[in-house]
Amino acid sequence: MRLIRPALACAALFSGSMLTSASFAAPATAPASTPAAAPATSAAPVQQNPLIASVNGQEIRLDDVKRVAATLPPQVMRQYPTNQIVGLIVEQLVNQKALQVVAKKEGFDKHPDVAQAMQDAANSAMFNAYMRDKVMPMVTDAAIEKRYQEEYVAKKGETEIHARHILVKTEAEAKDVINQLNHGADFAKLAAKLSQDKGSGASGGDLGWFKKADMLPAFSDAAFKMKPNTISQTPVQTQYGWHVIQVLGSRVAPTPELKDVKDQIRQELTREDAQRIEAQLQSQVKIVRYDAQGKPLSATATPAAPQK
Repeated sequence: MRLIRPALACAALFSGSMLTSASFAAPATAPASTPAAAPATSAAPVQQNPLIASVNGQEIRLDDVKRVAATLPPQVMRQYPTNQIVGLIVEQLVNQKALQVVAKKEGFDKHPDVAQAMQDAANSAMFNAYMRDKVMPMVTDAAIEKRYQEEYVAKKGETEIHARHILVKTEAEAKDVINQLNHGADFAKLAAKLSQDKGSGASGGDLGWFKKADMLPAFSDAAFKMKPNTISQTPVQTQYGWHVIQVLGSRVAPTPELKDVKDQIRQELTREDAQRIEAQLQSQVKIVRYDAQGKPLSATATPAAPQK
């Protein structure tokens, strides 16, 4: 094993949390306070990917260190001194190289499970690189804007209601709550005192604004038939118990701003484009699927689930 330069010397490669090959270059000019020196020769060209260490001739370069540094969480980069982080990265890479050299010499790369894992990793890397190369250029800001206009701006928003509820264990308790409310009891105070839903009970039973699909069907069916500022006169039963509902308001859901749904749209487009590319890939190869007995299935058949 031979280290080209001490690990801590790599600290000079950092600028904040970034590694730069420019850090290897000598200063262009000496500080004004430096005594005159002999005429300097022309500066050596900056190496873009300088050698950091080698193990049995296998090189560890700046780009290798940068790749590891890029995987570190920001809090780690802030928590530890730069020279310590760089030193640990170089030491880690040296140890990995040393292990690889010795393990290969002992034939570990020929072990069936290791060989399979190496092949799986290579296949996964190639798949990810291919999909990234094909999909990412398709998910542009223009494509995101187009989807936003089609799915959010052009479509009328869903109806939402603002409601609160009091959840009790029995129908009789719910009817008693309704009776108290009809005689002037304060809804929020009753919710805080009686509701089995401790989450909303602490805020007076308030559920905020929600769409019909956001709640259980029985609850939503009853709530969305009610007018604002009314209280349900019949208890509503769900799997959680009996509800007394008060609807406070109704509105059409506002159109979200692009910045609030941009990441969601990007994920949707990425998933859709990936599925389309996968379908194209399958159309270019011959695929044969088999049943549980090893018999080839027809092109349209779906493999049956294996029997237990």
